[in-house]
Amino acid sequence: MSKIAIFGATGAIGQSIAAALRVVGQPYRVVGRSHRSLQAQFGSDPLAEIVTWHPEDPDSVIAAARNIETIVYTVGVPYVDFHLHPLLMRQTLAGAIAAGVKQMLLIGTIYPCGRPQTERIRENHPRQPHTFKGKMRKEQEDILLAADATGSIRGAIVRLPDFYGPNVELSFLHSAFQAVINGKQAQLIGPIDTPHEFMFVPDVGPVVLAMVNEPRTFGRIWHFGGAGTITQREFVGRIFARAGQKPRLMVANKLMLQALGLIDPFMRELVEMHYLWTTPAILDDTALHQLLGTIHKTDYDRGIELTLDASRLLAIATR
Repeated sequence: MSKIAIFGATGAIGQSIAAALRVVGQPYRVVGRSHRSLQAQFGSDPLAEIVTWHPEDPDSVIAAARNIETIVYTVGVPYVDFHLHPLLMRQTLAGAIAAGVKQMLLIGTIYPCGRPQTERIRENHPRQPHTFKGKMRKEQEDILLAADATGSIRGAIVRLPDFYGPNVELSFLHSAFQAVINGKQAQLIGPIDTPHEFMFVPDVGPVVLAMVNEPRTFGRIWHFGGAGTITQREFVGRIFARAGQKPRLMVANKLMLQALGLIDPFMRELVEMHYLWTTPAILDDTALHQLLGTIHKTDYDRGIELTLDASRLLAIATR
């Protein structure tokens, strides 16, 4: 197995990949801006090598990538800073190539596809983003795919849907789990009866590990979908039912998001992505199954159970 570095390791997806590496006993490097955050997340793991970086400093990027064969790129930015995605990819690729990294896997989103033109979105779906965020994500993809085409580095992209899981705070479903724990209303973005899908974060790590160890992965885009099509209403209903409670929901429509955006920058940025709540965007991951064979997907009921259990434990620990 190749030496792997997770850039953006402190995020939920990065932690899932690290967990998969620990299962097989493979040493790995975690890269991020904050040594304190990296130490808090990975300091107790003897397999983890902690390295800080500053993307604007080329020498820092090269140092973070030195002696690494594979980079898994999970670097996120705040919703208000999506213009940074192409810049950070260029900076990282330049340092990775200079350091002799052989391959990079980008953890991507469906944003570059724009409005879905088919019932299920395959990898050959037109990339016609109509939002600023989609354009920035497409440019990020283009940079990596162009580097692969020139032979500078092997590159691939795996796109994921919205996600949830134990202690995953940056999820649109996080409010629902917290509502159950705290006896409050779940705050959702509507409409909530549109078909959707969700990725259970712990399922991502093993698939990513299998992908980076499969040479046929590189040179293209892949999709990895959730455990099935479901609506927000049904999903959140299952959360409350698991806790033996009746659903208590507060749903914000697009007009409410626009109003909240007058005082909340995140809500203001969210408005342009509202089409994802009105138009089903379901990933077709047939190609990934053909590449890897059987792929484990935690069913929604089990994922909800595990996430609720983790939420309860965290609530007790922080009282």
